[in-house]
Amino acid sequence: MAMIETRDGTRLYVKDWGQGRPVVLLHGWPLSSDTWDDTGMALAAAGHRVIAYDRRGFSRSEQPWSGYDYDTLADDLADVLAATGAEDAALIGFSMGGGEVARYLSRHGSTRIWAAGLVASVVPYMLKTTDNPDGTPQEVFDDMAKGMKEDRAHFFADFFKTFYGKTLLQGGGLLSGGVSDEVVQWSCNLAMQASLKATLACAESFATTDFRPDLTAFTMPTLIIHGTADKTVPIDASARAAARGIANSQLVEYEGGPHGLQASHKERLTADLLAFLR
Repeated sequence: MAMIETRDGTRLYVKDWGQGRPVVLLHGWPLSSDTWDDTGMALAAAGHRVIAYDRRGFSRSEQPWSGYDYDTLADDLADVLAATGAEDAALIGFSMGGGEVARYLSRHGSTRIWAAGLVASVVPYMLKTTDNPDGTPQEVFDDMAKGMKEDRAHFFADFFKTFYGKTLLQGGGLLSGGVSDEVVQWSCNLAMQASLKATLACAESFATTDFRPDLTAFTMPTLIIHGTADKTVPIDASARAAARGIANSQLVEYEGGPHGLQASHKERLTADLLAFLR
């Protein structure tokens, strides 16, 4: 299967690899399902059916004007599950994709789902507010939007250096893991395949959506993985808060790890996901 049609007529590009118990991989912003390829191949080789798709507005999926709120994105995930016939599945969301996992579970229930994973996820709430003091200030997101509107290509060139930890820590030294310059360039190329509308609208969605009410929907085993030096989605307001709010969860912290763990720590991430799914 290459394309499926959602309930509002948007066509999404879907990869469907292997056979076995399904694992659905949700990609991060502003990338595509290709960023899951290394892990997806390993999961398929280990006997899982791997389903990954490009979020609406990104890469090979269609780029409509609307539908970048998390309710619609969760409905897209439900439509992918229905179209592929995936039952007894595990949902694994990276970064922005963690929000789709949370909203799917609260909006559509867990009938089809036996396990969940949040990798460097935005869940439960990124924005700094009076009741979320560890969050990211609104002006940070405002500056991001301004940079993308002025020169998106230039913005991403700097953004992905931080995303993958190719920036200095205080006191010197690089974040643990590390990736090649070519991985950074590849990520920039993927980001530029998305529509500007989708890029800006999804950034607003992951910055401002409060998933704290969704946490009670995680009634299944849940693995939470996050880098302690993540500068894109800082760990205190995300993984640590999610672990406190999800009863049946396991938090694994990658010491010194950046945001882009799929590349910087891909062997460890793949091994941890395989162990969890076993």
